[in-house]
Amino acid sequence: MSSRTVTKLARLPRQPVDKFAERRAELAEATLQTLSELGYARTSLREIAQNSAFTHGVLHYYFTDKFDLILCSVRQYKAHCVTRYDEVTARATSADELLEGFLSALAITLREEGHLHRLWYDIRAQAMFEVAFRTDVAEIDKSLEDMIWRIVSRLAELGGVTLGVTPSAAYAAIDGLFQNYLLKHLCGDPGAIHNMQADVRLVMTRIAGGAARSGPRT
Repeated sequence: MSSRTVTKLARLPRQPVDKFAERRAELAEATLQTLSELGYARTSLREIAQNSAFTHGVLHYYFTDKFDLILCSVRQYKAHCVTRYDEVTARATSADELLEGFLSALAITLREEGHLHRLWYDIRAQAMFEVAFRTDVAEIDKSLEDMIWRIVSRLAELGGVTLGVTPSAAYAAIDGLFQNYLLKHLCGDPGAIHNMQADVRLVMTRIAGGAARSGPRT
C-alpha cells in the first residue's frame, strides 16, 4: 500500500460510536443483579435506582420504562449465554467431549447464575400477559432454540447418526429439564445439579441416537 493511499485512508471519516447505545448496555448489565433479585413484580425504575448506584433520573433518561430496561438486560445476558455454549460446540472434536462440555457449562450456570435464569423465566411467563414483552421474548427464545439445535446437530454429526426430532422438540426437552432443576436448586435440593446433568445426558442420548453415553443418577 502506498503512502498516498495510507494518507487518503487516514482522512476518511470514522464511523461515529453510538455512545447512547453503549451507555444503555452498561446500565443494563450493571442493574442486572438488582433486577434478578427483585423480579418483575417488584421492579420499577425508581425501585432499581434505590437498589443500585444509579439515580432514577439517569435510568429514566436511557430507558423508556422498566420494560425497556428489563428486556435490554435479559437480551444481553442471554446473548452471552449463547456465545458460551457456541464456544463449547466449536471446541469439541468428539461426541463425548461435546456432551461433557455442555453438561459442565449447564452445571456452572445453574450453580452460579441461577438468579439470572430465574429472571428470564419470570419475563418469559409475563410475556403471556404483557404484550410489550412478546416480540423480544420470542426473539430471545428463538436464539436459545437455535443454540440448542446447533449443539444437538453437532452431537449427531460427531456420532455419525441422523436426528429424528425437530429443533422445537429438542429445545423444549432440554429447556424444560433446566427450568425444572433450576427450581429444585433454588429450593435447596443438594442433588439438583447432578440429577439435571444425568437427565440431560439421557435426553441428549435419546435425541442424538445414542451418540453419547448415559451416566448414573443419585
